[in-house]
Amino acid sequence: MTSPTTAPRRPRTARPKLDAIAAEAVELAREALLEVTEPGQVGEHLRVEASGERLVTHVFECTMPGYRGWSWVVVLTRASRAKAATVAESALLPGEEAILAPDWEPWSERLKPSDIGADDLLPFHEQDERLEQGYEATGDEDEDRVALWELGLGRPRVLSPEGRSDAAERWLEGDFGPRQTSGRGRRGTVAANCTSCGFFTQLSGALRGEFGVCANEWSPADGRVVHLNYGCGAHSETGQLDEDREIPRSSGVIVDELDVEVEETPTAEDHGAQDSAAVAEPAHETAPAHETAPAPAAEVPEADSPEDEAPGAGA
Repeated sequence: MTSPTTAPRRPRTARPKLDAIAAEAVELAREALLEVTEPGQVGEHLRVEASGERLVTHVFECTMPGYRGWSWVVVLTRASRAKAATVAESALLPGEEAILAPDWEPWSERLKPSDIGADDLLPFHEQDERLEQGYEATGDEDEDRVALWELGLGRPRVLSPEGRSDAAERWLEGDFGPRQTSGRGRRGTVAANCTSCGFFTQLSGALRGEFGVCANEWSPADGRVVHLNYGCGAHSETGQLDEDREIPRSSGVIVDELDVEVEETPTAEDHGAQDSAAVAEPAHETAPAHETAPAPAAEVPEADSPEDEAPGAGA
């Protein structure tokens, strides 16, 4: 006969008994929190829990902004046969309804392009799908010159088809992608795009068929990559209506403001001098306007004659 097998009994774990002295030391626990927190961050006492033999945890409400559902905890302990409890540790712990931060992610996955500044240093990615192997020098001067212009000689890696596609999609969806022009209906704007603008500088390489760079300082797209179908009010051919043309500077009335005419106002002394001069001059009768005084006859000099010569003047 085989003896029946019985499963071994598991030892029962006794729950810790709440220590009365440590449980009543609420003010001791509150004072421990006030030493490590700012005023107004500790709320009312919520509960007390038995964490172990002569080990008690006091739970307080957290009133800090942004920490909804969190609680302050202070662990008190009491030595054997001691009549007072002491502080073991304090902490801030989340509850069931606490607002928690999202799960941790590596910074390489969490980082966004908008977070990078001009002085920030990015790590090297050996396997980047946006790049591919560049052209290596062969030693032939002609071939290397062509590769320098077309394939990027001197760069270990260049844009791959995936990299060019990502850049094109990003620029198309940006602020300087294709859009309708003259939508505001303002006079003087041209229903044209960057294709016909004189400030448009075309890119080189595979993206030159769709994109370029704006070189107009008055345009909101100055120095930015723009699509061929982008347009703005700073187009080089704006203001082509006849009534909006500028007046040539060489035509029209020219006002010379270099010479100034001074007109003096006569004073009382000047009027007195004119009156005294009029009294001193004798009155003359003036002839009627229809009578004209005869002009004096011109004196004609007499011609020299032989009789006028002095006697004895002849030979």
